[in-house]
Amino acid sequence: MTAGKRGRREEMIQRLLVELTGAEAATVVNNNAAAVLLGLNTFAQDKEVIVSRGELIEIGGAFRIPEVMAKSGATLKEVGSTNRTHPTDYENAINDKTALLLKVHTSNYKVVGFTSEVTLDQLVAIGKKHNVPVMEDLGSGALIDLSRYGLPKEPIVSERIRAGADVVTFSGDKILGGPQAGLMVGSREWIGRINKNHLQRALRCGKLTLAALEATLRLYRQSPDITQAIPTLRAFTRPLDEIRQFGEAVLPKLQATLEDGFRLMLEDSTSQIGSGALPTEELATVVIAIEHPKLSATAIAKKFRDAHPPIIGRINDDRFLLDLRTIFDPQELVPNFNKAESS
Repeated sequence: MTAGKRGRREEMIQRLLVELTGAEAATVVNNNAAAVLLGLNTFAQDKEVIVSRGELIEIGGAFRIPEVMAKSGATLKEVGSTNRTHPTDYENAINDKTALLLKVHTSNYKVVGFTSEVTLDQLVAIGKKHNVPVMEDLGSGALIDLSRYGLPKEPIVSERIRAGADVVTFSGDKILGGPQAGLMVGSREWIGRINKNHLQRALRCGKLTLAALEATLRLYRQSPDITQAIPTLRAFTRPLDEIRQFGEAVLPKLQATLEDGFRLMLEDSTSQIGSGALPTEELATVVIAIEHPKLSATAIAKKFRDAHPPIIGRINDDRFLLDLRTIFDPQELVPNFNKAESS
């Protein structure tokens, strides 16, 4: 600013990410798939990238790591097997064409049983031995230790940086709780090369996304209780007793908005944390189960979607359920069904 030169709109976000993760540098694009694409293109265009077969993930919308890699101009070299990969698999695959060792966090599925994977520490050691950079795609990514709040521990970005990854990519939404964005942190050398890649401009975020992301990252830096400041984390850590008390208060109000025949019950259940992040983990919750002798669960679900405002529930065992974990305002469960039916 004092130099009187044009600034970069991402500069403040980059500073915040460096502060929060301990990385030397950072940059941001429009989602994590874009971050992976940009990293692969920068590191390994027309060269080989080594990946474990157990980490060739598919994310939402049938976007797959092999296809993203092909679009980047890099060549995939698979090692190991679906359930077991060893350090020697990487060692034996490295050759003159190897440009990158890629580790992908399987955030949307789990392989259990007879398994073995190469840790990031081991991969970094192999990379240093052969002078090959290492990039890790964390998928959802976390800035704090979720296990402190009774949640499953996800890889923490700062820990991955300390382990020696040259670049780590992760999402601005999902667990982080901000807008959709792809965040890239790592060494000054490699983030500098990424920022000089012409694809970076094509994949960059808009101003509104950057503003929302900056506000989210500032909360991580400044908030005395981040679990209350970030709505996603607030929902994750909400006490079960609070959810039950909310349900007891709102159930009669919802019952009053429905015509005769509807039966509402408060029941214990579980919430799935996510499908793209922590897909196998569930949290105890309380739901309102809604039944009608003449309407199927599908018909009840449509009635609630057509209400004003629309209410989205889920169907389980042919029963319509409203999960209360993410509902904090009682007015959100007092819809106008008559207006929806007459419009």
